[in-house]
Amino acid sequence: MPLAERLRPATLEHFTGQKHLVGEGSVLQRLILSGNIPSMILWGPPGVGKTTLAHIISKQLEKPFFKLSAINSGVKDMREVIEKSKKINGSILFIDEIHRFNKSQQNSLLNAVEKGIITLIGATTENPSFEVISPLLSRCQVYILKELSKDELLGLLDLAIIEEQKQKGKIITIKEYDALLRISGGDARKLFNAFELTVDSEKEKNITITNEKVLKYVQQNIAIYDKKGEQHYDIISGFIKSIRGSDPNAAVYWLARMIEGGEDPKFIARRMIILASEDIGNANPNALLLANNCFNAVNIIGYPESRIILSQTAIYLACSPKSNASYMAINSAQETIRAIGNLPVPLELRNAPTKLMKEIGYGKNYKYAHNYKDNFALQEFLPDKIKDKKFYEPQDNAQENKIRLRLKSLWNKKYNY
Repeated sequence: MPLAERLRPATLEHFTGQKHLVGEGSVLQRLILSGNIPSMILWGPPGVGKTTLAHIISKQLEKPFFKLSAINSGVKDMREVIEKSKKINGSILFIDEIHRFNKSQQNSLLNAVEKGIITLIGATTENPSFEVISPLLSRCQVYILKELSKDELLGLLDLAIIEEQKQKGKIITIKEYDALLRISGGDARKLFNAFELTVDSEKEKNITITNEKVLKYVQQNIAIYDKKGEQHYDIISGFIKSIRGSDPNAAVYWLARMIEGGEDPKFIARRMIILASEDIGNANPNALLLANNCFNAVNIIGYPESRIILSQTAIYLACSPKSNASYMAINSAQETIRAIGNLPVPLELRNAPTKLMKEIGYGKNYKYAHNYKDNFALQEFLPDKIKDKKFYEPQDNAQENKIRLRLKSLWNKKYNY
């Protein structure tokens, strides 16, 4: 049995992390102790305890436990579980990667969840607002699980050393932790796998683990692409950074890695929508339009044809001029609000639906832009305290250079970039 399975906790007391959900007095702890839990969606990155938590809940409530994976299960499998649950007066159905179920598969769960025939626990690494249909989402509580902290991962390594020494009769010392922690990325399963692989690769009885040894053994044995999540975030990171770096060849390579690994095409398309705004923005506004259309097309078509649409979009985005000005602008505006609080809207910008509001100056001296030349009237729109603050800085590309010139011609000194 793999180390990760041998160390899987069986009770909340031994569960690592997620104190906001399962710590003393937390929401899930209270529900579990009451014996009355709702159907729920557990949303978080790989290896943070979603499956383990489902098992613990089932054991605590002493309810029959059924587990399905959305990768290789369908409506037929769910109906069989539902029929069994009817005969035994309810059960817990855990569906791993529930975001991979299509609309009709998710619809087949609605009646059983509504009537309490099953208590559904769905696990997903994707935002359920996008991936779970609204009727099912409305019948479930959503709980967010976080990456494990450095201290929590170090605590797990202490347990791993004890377990491996007991099982394999070796004496294990960890001299350097950085490589193990970096490879894990906050994922306990990846941490255990890397640790166990390193221990098994060393033939001596006395083992000293270093960063060099960890990287050597992991790189020698790493999978091409694990569609269950081992390299999920590493590959998408390489893909996004290649597009941001304007390298279409690398972008297509990482795209092909994901496609060959069975990655959800909607996941890829959604990441390109974000990139089109964050990294390209107004340097090429068509990028966002194409990325959004790509997502819609992929959603309709699916594999294998959608790979061509994904490739076209990735190449277009990689070859497009880049700007993160919109991303930086909203970050700057939010930082200003956090620093000085919410400032009042200037009186001249406020609506005046009542006589009293007009009398105290609401809307007074507001200039309606369309009544002026070039549909522009010089006036102040920011609160007086930050009237000279700049959030948007056009970057040096053809499209934003035009924007810069237009702003300068309208505003003169205020937008004198």
